[in-house]
Amino acid sequence: MKRLSIIIPCYNESKNLPLLVSRCKEVANKDSNIEIIIVDNGSNDDTPLVLDKLTSNLSFITRVRIEVNQGYGHGILVGLAAARGEILSWTHADMQTDLGDVLKGLNFFNGESNSEELFVKGKRQGRPLTDVFFTVGMSIFETLLLRKFMWDINAQPTMFHRKFFLTWNIPPKDFSLDLYAYYMAKKSRLGVKRFPVVFAERAHGVSNWNVSFISKYHFIKRTLLYSFGLQKRMR
Repeated sequence: MKRLSIIIPCYNESKNLPLLVSRCKEVANKDSNIEIIIVDNGSNDDTPLVLDKLTSNLSFITRVRIEVNQGYGHGILVGLAAARGEILSWTHADMQTDLGDVLKGLNFFNGESNSEELFVKGKRQGRPLTDVFFTVGMSIFETLLLRKFMWDINAQPTMFHRKFFLTWNIPPKDFSLDLYAYYMAKKSRLGVKRFPVVFAERAHGVSNWNVSFISKYHFIKRTLLYSFGLQKRMR
């Protein structure tokens, strides 16, 4: 079994893939006990072709293709199901969070005798003020609603032991997966460790959700609806 599996969902990220794969090589060269699973989450651009061309000879990268996009969370869940690692993780393909941050997070597990009881997550630095305001508002809301301290819920990477993943029950298939994993870690009384990560601008393209007030509105609406449902389930 591999020590670490890194899940990277990508949707229409063909222009970012050369940079991403190059960074994957650098990370894999630092630790041979890592597998990287890149999930093509139903892309309708050249992502499948570019991904195949760039990774066909790289044994440490596994490619997973989802024909029809069913949500951000669905892509991650498919990747997690294919993973062979003891420690599971996910991060983004847009290079706004450095893939190397996963190795920083792995240090928490390497120095812990009971790694099954850990949940590790980045904490973003250097974000635009409007995004920080949004994060503060959502963090306060989720903390009050779910009665667990929640902060910077969508920060990456997200890391945990395989045994924690096997306890999940009907996880969401959209962006609420970040919230679900974080909340379940708190509810399960795992030791939550946060560490600072630099949040950079995208190298290419635009975000698939954070592009306008309307997209943020729909994201907030979906998250609120899921949060109320989660609160009812966990009573």
